[in-house]
Amino acid sequence: MDSTSQNNLKRNKSEKKLLRKQIKARNTLMRHEGIECVSHTTKLLVIVELWMEFWLRESQWKFCHGHQWVHWEDIIPISLPPGLMMVEELVSPEEEQKMLESIDWTENEVIQNAQKSLKHRRVKHFGYEFRYDNNNVDKDKPLHGGLPGICSMLLEKCLKQGYIKHKPDQLTINQYEPGQGIPPHIDTHSAFEDEITSLSLGAEIVMDFKHPDGRTVAVMLPQRSLLVMTGESRYLWTHGITPRKFDIVHASERQKVGSVTPDVGDLTLNRRGTRTSFTFRKVRRSPCNCIYPSVCDSQQSHQREEAPSFHDSETEAPKLEQEYVHKVYEEIATHFSSTRHSPWPQIVEFLRTLPKGSIVADIGCGNGKYLGINKDLYMIGCDRSQNLVDICGEKKFQAFVCDALSLPVRNSSCDACISIAVIHHFSTAERRLAAVCELARLLRPGGKALIYVWAMEQEYNKQKSKYLKEKRASKGKEEEINTDVAWGLFCDQTHDNGSQDSACSDQILNDSKDKGGNAKQVINSKLPVHTNRTSFHSQDVLVPWHLKGGTNKKGEYAKVLQLPAGSKELQEFSPVFHRYYHVFCEGELEAACKTLDCIRIQKSYYDQGNWCVVLEKQ
Repeated sequence: MDSTSQNNLKRNKSEKKLLRKQIKARNTLMRHEGIECVSHTTKLLVIVELWMEFWLRESQWKFCHGHQWVHWEDIIPISLPPGLMMVEELVSPEEEQKMLESIDWTENEVIQNAQKSLKHRRVKHFGYEFRYDNNNVDKDKPLHGGLPGICSMLLEKCLKQGYIKHKPDQLTINQYEPGQGIPPHIDTHSAFEDEITSLSLGAEIVMDFKHPDGRTVAVMLPQRSLLVMTGESRYLWTHGITPRKFDIVHASERQKVGSVTPDVGDLTLNRRGTRTSFTFRKVRRSPCNCIYPSVCDSQQSHQREEAPSFHDSETEAPKLEQEYVHKVYEEIATHFSSTRHSPWPQIVEFLRTLPKGSIVADIGCGNGKYLGINKDLYMIGCDRSQNLVDICGEKKFQAFVCDALSLPVRNSSCDACISIAVIHHFSTAERRLAAVCELARLLRPGGKALIYVWAMEQEYNKQKSKYLKEKRASKGKEEEINTDVAWGLFCDQTHDNGSQDSACSDQILNDSKDKGGNAKQVINSKLPVHTNRTSFHSQDVLVPWHLKGGTNKKGEYAKVLQLPAGSKELQEFSPVFHRYYHVFCEGELEAACKTLDCIRIQKSYYDQGNWCVVLEKQ
């Protein structure tokens, strides 16, 4: 008997069952994708999201620590989001065919503001045009003709049966080819009333719903079915369609509708067909006053009217952050890292009190100064800056590039998370809350997150923060640029005094008017440029960063340089970059966290000019 036969005899029943499932998964990969699996280690690793997820579920195992396999947790079946209703077979096959044939795609309708958003998806609007540039409608410009006549009997049926309470006056028809989708979104509160209904024709599809706390529900929308979103499912949960050619669905007929539960014994792959959706809405004529203010643009707009903001619209936020956060950190990464040596004691204490073997994510890890604090933890970092992540790699830390609003990490996979000096760089309340939601999504039940943000109150309980104390009276003297000093989390901008900072910033703004430079955009954004080492007079500010010196032969920043203060040589040698900050008022961070039902605030405190919270996942 050869060694292979002997090994087979030693395998117990569960191991044989697992082996059969692995073989089945390999055959599935080969049959559908042409991917061949081998038992030996290869030089390259390819992970295909959909197939890998299916294979993991089939085998009931998951990849966790980067070097070992751990057993999949018991998963509780998921119910539909509150307020979501499915109506099967709303129309007959004959009615379906008539509705599809009534769409005149030959008109070649061109919607200028939609081209970038639609990704070649075909779309038509009736009643009112939905504008993809602001996710709203122009209520004063109804389209000629109203809704198609073929929809009249359908809507009357929905009203009579009680599926809807209001007759819609806006219709969007989308055609989805296999592989096309739509990003997760919430239909704008101020644009439409409570009910959003969508009729699926031509093919079935899986739509993904996501709660702000990270809970997700995959919902099968059968062909000829009506989806009705009201209440929480309409106002709070995002919904979207992942662009792919296959969906994971239930194999049994009894589970052809509703949520797709992770029952590994009843899952199969379903090839998508061409689906056409009729989405009906009723245009809102008054501001929304729902119970979800954190995601309600009507209520956020009211708050902005009371406290004027610098944003013309929500679409401006990513542009501002790209210009005054992302680009800046790429430019200053080496100098920034040279000022980041000393960990903050209370952050160190948080990490050292975590159980041995905990999986911890540092979201916005910078140069990774917290990644090696506790050797008993398995820590991984991520940051938006490629240059800062490269510095982490040089230190042999595990880190990758990603956006804090869309973390490529599995739900409930972390024992703890830290977010140090990150969330204050997001320029709207919605985006700051979304960053907190992402932290909550990563945590397992009982997991903890520590968040630090810069405080508006730099003097608290009659004590000045270290940021204010570090102000140097150097006016009229030579400026010493010493980047080998660690000033802490935010004490990093400059050795200059306040007047020098202001003068230098003014000079840059004036110089850029004719050059179309970075500072011209600062003027257009109407954001005040903060004077370093002084108290804040606005919550939304641009904070100067003086890039010190050039680089030596080793690529390291020169440590000491003597130049006359205010000289042209100093300005050329030390360019100034402006970083956007939203400094938090007392209680603001806690109030945002309290809007999430899945977490509780375990602790909140003030630490050297920062507001801090410790959250626990419920």
